[in-house]
Amino acid sequence: MQFYIADTHFFHADLLGQNDFAPRLFANVTDMNNAMIKAWNDRVDDNDVVYHLGDIAMNPEQVPTNEQTAAILEQLNGRIVFIKGNHDYRALFKYLAAHDPMPGGTPKYQFHDVGAIVKDNHTQLFLTHYPLLMGIVKQTLNIHGHIHHSMVPVAENINVGVDAPERDLLPEPLPFGAPLTAAEIFTIFEKKRAYLASVNDTH
Repeated sequence: MQFYIADTHFFHADLLGQNDFAPRLFANVTDMNNAMIKAWNDRVDDNDVVYHLGDIAMNPEQVPTNEQTAAILEQLNGRIVFIKGNHDYRALFKYLAAHDPMPGGTPKYQFHDVGAIVKDNHTQLFLTHYPLLMGIVKQTLNIHGHIHHSMVPVAENINVGVDAPERDLLPEPLPFGAPLTAAEIFTIFEKKRAYLASVNDTH
């Protein structure tokens, strides 16, 4: 199975607590990191692929080392395809490639600088860190991160960040840090399209 997530920001202490930008209701970074690892591993097994759409880890006051970030990622189930975010660095990607744990003799990690395209349910999914302005499209969605607790007012733009408001459109809440399935993304798309249509009808 394939999963999608963005903006994990492991180690990012400044985001702890209630805020409008990226609320993370944890007492400390260790609790936050452990909660995201558990939420990930409760859904993902070693045969799955997770597309991580950027911003793996950061902390401006004490930047996590490549070794610290790798130690977190090695705890996550599945193979991970990384789309580079604005807080990700080429040096980290090179380190991860050089220290890939190679489960079963195959790479755990893959890397893309800009984006990737996958197809699911007859729909093209453009996977990027930054949201794309695609214009009028059919059977095409942009799956992205970057804007945290904000939402592009276009149904075809789906924010899959751990703190994305689109997650509230799911019928059942997911634990913080849980990657999304394609089925959940399509549910969000339908709910978001209906919500935006109702908002536009009132204006």
